[in-house]
Amino acid sequence: MSEIFLPPDAVPLDQVRRVLVIKLRNLGDVLLASPVISTLKSRAPHLEVDALVYADTADMLRGHPGLTVLHEIDRSWKRMGAWQRFRGELRLLSAMRRRNYDLIVHLTEHVRGIWAARLLRPRFSVAPDLRPARYYRKSFTHRYPVIGGNRRHTVDINLDALRRIGVYPDKAGSRLVLSVDAPAVAAVEKAMAQNGLRERSFILVHPGSRWFFKCWPPQRVAAFCDALVAEGRQVVLVSGPDAIEKRLLSEAMRHLAQPVPHFPGTFSLKELAALIAKARLYFGMDSAPMHIAAAMGTPTVALFGPSGDIEWGPWQVANRIVTSSHPCRPCGKDGCGGGKRSDCLEVLEPQQVLDAVHSLLEQTA
Repeated sequence: MSEIFLPPDAVPLDQVRRVLVIKLRNLGDVLLASPVISTLKSRAPHLEVDALVYADTADMLRGHPGLTVLHEIDRSWKRMGAWQRFRGELRLLSAMRRRNYDLIVHLTEHVRGIWAARLLRPRFSVAPDLRPARYYRKSFTHRYPVIGGNRRHTVDINLDALRRIGVYPDKAGSRLVLSVDAPAVAAVEKAMAQNGLRERSFILVHPGSRWFFKCWPPQRVAAFCDALVAEGRQVVLVSGPDAIEKRLLSEAMRHLAQPVPHFPGTFSLKELAALIAKARLYFGMDSAPMHIAAAMGTPTVALFGPSGDIEWGPWQVANRIVTSSHPCRPCGKDGCGGGKRSDCLEVLEPQQVLDAVHSLLEQTA
């Protein structure tokens, strides 16, 4: 692109050798940052692109073809003694210093990004313009405005960090990337064979979320699954290892007219991705597995209540979003009145979701 269309302070990538992308959030947030890595690598193949994430989210980026080094912060450090935590932090800082970063792309307002920019001393650094404090603003050479309020998808908000420095993504480069290894595929294929499941023959239902206020009542989940089974469709129920998710799955199973294959917290994150990739359709809540389904290219039906479907919906995949007409949504609150239950989800009928499934199956036949 002609230089006249670039920001006057655009970063010259030909003068950049190593980049550190920082995303210290939860699983889904980290996956939604994967296009930043892809775009940097496609625009400047000579770059070495590293990332800094929490250890429990690292599998979302591990194996990304554009990634060179993955630095991890173990959240359990907070529970260690002062000396052990100091040693862990020092090892991390030393490992990052050895990489001699020319550019830091900080995708949140997390305080670690401030310290990274100050201690690693890159020539260029970009962060969201989310803190008014002079100390924050002076920590970065570039800041980008964040359009929130459910008006712009999170992937695009992340990519705005690159647009600010003159790196413009294209549609192909902005897709989600989640690498699934051969052992994960083999484990899933074994589980499928043991349960008589064939690839693209089943609808995968993931009714849980780590946040209960984002979940559909288990009785409704069961009624929806029963309706699919009555149509002759094969249904598989799955949950993550979280206790709330497993309890929701168990409660849904208890209300089913007849049992279906189910995997309560059975699979690792990579294995879950492999299973989702083999499904004909994925159904779930606004949660990390929904974003995994988008990364795997699996048609997705998702329920949205308190959270914003424009900001967090399935990205670049055939989908249907089912919501209510409540004028207060998306409120972003922890259930109505902070009561952990959301009216905007609980009013949704199984038939509404079934209609969305039928429409999407027809579109993707």
